[in-house]
Amino acid sequence: MRRTLLLSIALTSAVALAGTAWAAERGRDGELRLLYWQAPSTMMPYLSGGTKELEASSVVIEPLARYDNDGKMHPWLAEEIPTVANGGVSEDLKSITWKIKPGIKWSDGSELTSADAVFTYEYCSHPDTGCTSSNYFNDIVSVDALDPHTIQINFTVAKPFPYAPFVGYNAPIMQKAQFDGCIGAKAQECTEQNFYPIGTGPFKVVDFKPNDVIVFEANELYREEGQPAFSKLLFKGGGDATSAARSVLETSEMHYAWNLQVEPEILTKMAEAGKGTIIAGFGTSVERLMGNFTNPDPDLGDDRAEYLGGNNNRNPHPFLSDYAVRRALSLAIDRQILVDAGYGSAGKVGCNVLPAPAIYASNANDECKTQNVDEANRILDEAGWVRGSDGVREKNGVRLSILYQTSTNSVRQGTQAFIKEMWKAIGVETELRNLSASVFFGGDPGSPDTYQKFYADIEMYTNNFSGTDPETYMANWTCKQVSRRANTWGGGNMPRWCNPDYDALSAEMSTTADLDDRIRLAKAMNDMLMQDYAMIPLVHRGGVSAFSNVIEGPRGNEWDSELWNIAEWHLR
Repeated sequence: MRRTLLLSIALTSAVALAGTAWAAERGRDGELRLLYWQAPSTMMPYLSGGTKELEASSVVIEPLARYDNDGKMHPWLAEEIPTVANGGVSEDLKSITWKIKPGIKWSDGSELTSADAVFTYEYCSHPDTGCTSSNYFNDIVSVDALDPHTIQINFTVAKPFPYAPFVGYNAPIMQKAQFDGCIGAKAQECTEQNFYPIGTGPFKVVDFKPNDVIVFEANELYREEGQPAFSKLLFKGGGDATSAARSVLETSEMHYAWNLQVEPEILTKMAEAGKGTIIAGFGTSVERLMGNFTNPDPDLGDDRAEYLGGNNNRNPHPFLSDYAVRRALSLAIDRQILVDAGYGSAGKVGCNVLPAPAIYASNANDECKTQNVDEANRILDEAGWVRGSDGVREKNGVRLSILYQTSTNSVRQGTQAFIKEMWKAIGVETELRNLSASVFFGGDPGSPDTYQKFYADIEMYTNNFSGTDPETYMANWTCKQVSRRANTWGGGNMPRWCNPDYDALSAEMSTTADLDDRIRLAKAMNDMLMQDYAMIPLVHRGGVSAFSNVIEGPRGNEWDSELWNIAEWHLR
């Protein structure tokens, strides 16, 4: 049973990657135009973690292996997926050895070597870098270059699923020669490198304007003959989801539009023009409310929204630290209204942060499917939160007054408005705030408006993870992943929720091979988060994008970058 996952991976990776071999000339199809209305603020995914940065960078810097649109893992920069059977994974499961395909060049003409992977590990594991993907490098004692094309990753414990480091768009390989000198506190200072990374992918950056537009050109040294078909890639940012959808489905101004979080009746009407095709599929994306377990009061100065340690957190939120308040906030929400108004068939009521793959989805939290305002009011009454003359509850001089922030998007603002009214029914006052997605998800450590800084009481967004195994994703909410000043707000634990029992489950999962036991542990971690209301899930979102009917190749992807196969895209 110890090798259940590894054997499964071996069978999966044996499936040939679908695609067409093109004998035609590279760059034959001119310019490809993409519209990502959330504009990237950097091309360095390790310093943001925002999906828009991961997507943009994925066409330049690549991992050893990645996932296709069916969630199957394929070798990318590597020759094959290592397993116990082929000798790539040690019998004790404490090391994995990858072989890089020979002859792969960086876009500057130098050779990709195992030293670049070693450097990438050193970069992301340095405590002062603020690496947003540090959880992909958990439990590693060393990454060694055995020869110029062989990488050995040695773990501190047996790893039944050793495919997090350098796999998927969250963990690509950086060029050592370019980023040498950019480790630790210097990482954010390397603007030229962060905006113009040298890569092995089908495109290279030639012009980067933060929060606006990126211009790429075909990488003439890309390893696949005749790819990419497009000589130029325009990656336009900004605007909104509705105008992005219109630019593909109605005007044909753009070839591809991402993340179409648009009211369903509007999107359906646009599609009737017949100029584009909508791609939709359910993966692991969940629109959720994140509760702040620390105090975001600006009067605290440097300690604002800062986790100060201790099992009980020495800087607790004035009212969200009360379990009764968190549970009441969840009970007051009618999620079906949110689905119907904002998502239609592209949404489902969500009660878990881990809704997929289906084997990992828990049914222990289905209480959330039914709004219960009476019970929410009873809980708050019993906890001593008393309504004032204005209808807002208070206790010991603390008012239930919430600053609720999210990114600017019509569906999200609609969701905010609905929830504000739902919370009003239980005596909670809500101030709504929306921020440009480019800023909110930008990851700038100097900005007070990022979702990592979390200078609010509640914030709302969606994220997901590469691949189909949830081990690394669920490790986001361990104590060491708390987003804080010490890690340049690079951790994945935005609520600053810390529970040693959760950490123990995460550690156990990292050494558990049997699939049934992994399912049990993943569900237990999900349920612990849900039942303590560390976050409040709202909608299990389908990924919705659109492409123009003049191009062929986009297949979407809920398990990796949507641009995972962009080298194969071409004009019809």
